[in-house]
Amino acid sequence: MPIILIRLLRKFVRLRTGLPPLVVIVFVFATSWPLMLLAERSGNPITEPENYWWWFVVTAATVGYGDFYPESSWGHVIGVYVIVGGIVTLTTVFAQLAEIIEKTKGRRMQGAVTLDIEDHVVVLGYSPGRTQRIVDELVAGGDRPIVLATWDEVDTHPMADRGIGFVRGDLAEDDVLRRACVHRANSVLIDARDDNEALAVAVTVDHVAVGAHIVVALRDLAKEAHFRYVNDGIRCVQWHSPHMVTEEIQAPGITEVYAELMTHGGGNTYTLRLTEPSTFGDCQAAFGWRHSATVLAVRTADQLLISPPWKTTLPVGTVLYYVGHRPITPGQLTAAMAAS
Repeated sequence: MPIILIRLLRKFVRLRTGLPPLVVIVFVFATSWPLMLLAERSGNPITEPENYWWWFVVTAATVGYGDFYPESSWGHVIGVYVIVGGIVTLTTVFAQLAEIIEKTKGRRMQGAVTLDIEDHVVVLGYSPGRTQRIVDELVAGGDRPIVLATWDEVDTHPMADRGIGFVRGDLAEDDVLRRACVHRANSVLIDARDDNEALAVAVTVDHVAVGAHIVVALRDLAKEAHFRYVNDGIRCVQWHSPHMVTEEIQAPGITEVYAELMTHGGGNTYTLRLTEPSTFGDCQAAFGWRHSATVLAVRTADQLLISPPWKTTLPVGTVLYYVGHRPITPGQLTAAMAAS
C-alpha cells in the first residue's frame, strides 16, 4: 500500500491545484476501511462506520485520541498506512500553501496585482532617492495609505520595507491606473520622467480619477498652461522642490498661497522694526484689526520665528514680516496697539 500511495502522489504532485491532497486522502480512506474490516474482529467498535471515520481523521492528522484503536497486528499495519497517508496529505497541502503565498508575494513585489484600496495617495513615477524622500514625508505628515506606481523599467518593489502598495506598468494606460485604484484615490501625484510624459499621464489620470486632488511636478512651470487645458483643477508644482510637492498633496492649494505671497496679487510682503517691546499677539491684533494685515514671522536678535505663540515677548528691534495692502509705519503700529 505505501508503494501505491507513493506512485499515486508522484502522478498527481505535478498538478498546481488542491487535487493531489484530496485524491491521496480519499484513496487512503477508501482502501484502509475494507482492510480494517478484514483485519479486525467484528466486536471491535473501530470497524463501525460512525467510529471509523473519526478514528481515520484523528489518526491521519497524527493526533490519536486513543478512544478507538486496532487490536490485531494487521490492524496496526493499516494504522501505520493511515498515518503515512495523513502525513503525505498534510505535507502536500502545506507545500501548495507555501507555493501560493510565495507566488502572491512575488506578484506583489513585481507590481502585477490589482490593489483593493481607497482614499489613498498614489505616486505615479519613480526616481531613486527623490521618491523615497517624498514617500517618507507623506508618511510622516499624514495617515493615508500610499501606493507607488512605476513604469516597467522598475523590476521589483523599490520600497517594500515601507509597507506601501506597488503597481508596475504603463502609467498612461487606463488599466494600470485602475490597478493602483486611482479611481478611488484621495490624491494623485504625477512625478514623471519629463514634462511631456507628465502631460500624457495627466490626461489619463483626469479620465480615471473621480474627484481626486491631482498634483503634477513640472521641471518647467511655463508648461502649466498645457495642464489647464486638461483640467483647471490640476496643481502644478516645481519639480525641484520635493517638500513643496508633499505640502501640496497634504494641504491642497498651499502652493497657490505661496505663489500669491511671492507676487503682488492683492497684497505684498513688508517688514517693520519694533521701536518698543510688545508681544506677538498684540502685534497680530493691531495689524489685523486696524490695518487688515497679517504677521507671518518675526526675527529677533537670536532667531527667526514663524507664526510663534501669541504670548511670545518681542524686544525692541524685532523685525516683523507681514502681508498687507500697504506698508505700516512704527507710529501707526503704536497707535493701533494703543487703540486695541
